[in-house]
Amino acid sequence: MTEPTASPVQKLLAKACDIHPEEVRATLASFLLVLVLMGSYYILRPLRDAMASDWTDAEVSWLWTFTFFFSVIAVTLYGAMVTRIRFRLLVPSVYTFFAATFVLFYVGTQVLNDRTLLDKSFYVWISVFSLFHISVFWSFMSDTFSKPQATRLFGFIGAGASIGAIAGPAVAAYLAGESGTDPLLLIASVLIMLTLPIITWVQRLKYEDMHNEEIGVTARELEYVGGNPLSGFVEFMKNPYLLGIGLFIFMYTSISSFIYFELKNLLADYDRATRSQIWAMMDLTVNTLTIGIAAFATGRIAKNMGLSFTLALVPVLIGVGMLILAAAPMVSVVVAIQIARRAGNYAISRPAREMLFTAVDRETRFKAKPVIDIVIYRGGDMLNAWGFTALTQGLGLGMAAVAGVGAVIAAIWAAIGIYLGRQFKTMQGTIAEHEP
Repeated sequence: MTEPTASPVQKLLAKACDIHPEEVRATLASFLLVLVLMGSYYILRPLRDAMASDWTDAEVSWLWTFTFFFSVIAVTLYGAMVTRIRFRLLVPSVYTFFAATFVLFYVGTQVLNDRTLLDKSFYVWISVFSLFHISVFWSFMSDTFSKPQATRLFGFIGAGASIGAIAGPAVAAYLAGESGTDPLLLIASVLIMLTLPIITWVQRLKYEDMHNEEIGVTARELEYVGGNPLSGFVEFMKNPYLLGIGLFIFMYTSISSFIYFELKNLLADYDRATRSQIWAMMDLTVNTLTIGIAAFATGRIAKNMGLSFTLALVPVLIGVGMLILAAAPMVSVVVAIQIARRAGNYAISRPAREMLFTAVDRETRFKAKPVIDIVIYRGGDMLNAWGFTALTQGLGLGMAAVAGVGAVIAAIWAAIGIYLGRQFKTMQGTIAEHEP
């Protein structure tokens, strides 16, 4: 059987990643899917973050606590969906549900005079969506591409998220100043619904182009992914590999929570529309920097330097930044760390972390993975929010002292990344030994 001839599109993509002819359409479709998804989220994210400056640290900590509990409920319900809904309908069903909820929030903005409770409810709900939509996407990707394909292509696919994250804040920044923030809810809903035909396309290309029938599939599993709705929690607790991924995410949330609260407090003097524009412009900056790294570097770093190096890279850089902040506690340093943390996460850490899930089976991807991505993440947010409040309002620590704590956390974060990369390599070797 002859090898497929490289098309002009593949030759162009080859400059960004090591892509094979049969992978071109599936990779571009996946790229487009995450672009639209992240665009919808980033239209709403500045609105959420602008709200936070209206509330005290304790109020936001309570909202993060509610977010955690709602996340537990959402993941449990999702586990029940995985058990009962036909697999090909699972991902579209999740996105359709979220699109409908944002329409309902828009209706609420038009009929309620006192929007305090609605705003806080939206803050919690968009925080659930922010992790759920992307966790489901990467579960879908892990079920579409093989392990070698994931190592080569996930970095490039992740660049689609960065483009969406550039377009979304641009729309938000423009509309927040021109027509207010309420119409953003409807625009985001429409974008989410546009993902449905793309999902169907990717599902078809998995078999027609890449012939990846063997990835986590048996004939029976094609229709349903079975198991107990709580099996994702059980699998997470008994699997050291999954516990390591959960701890890696927890360390990340420790750093991100501390920086978020510092920025929230620094922007308290601005009105909400201005804060929305500032957050949107920060998102634009972060994602503009991210896109080149994700498209041209991440896949090559993971392939040539190994997953341990890739997972530890951003924690080491953030640790250095925290040490600089401890020595020179200035606002500009906080902003720089925020940009580096988010750009590094989107371009390097997140795609590398998603590669880890290609070493587990389908039920783990669709049940234990949301437990890690959503429950552990939001649990980390909750605990670290109260930790920040205790350090600043309880113990009276300043920015420099908090940064010193952050440097220690970053060192632990890097060590966990090295461990996970080695475990992934060991699991790959074991699989290769059993392949004919």
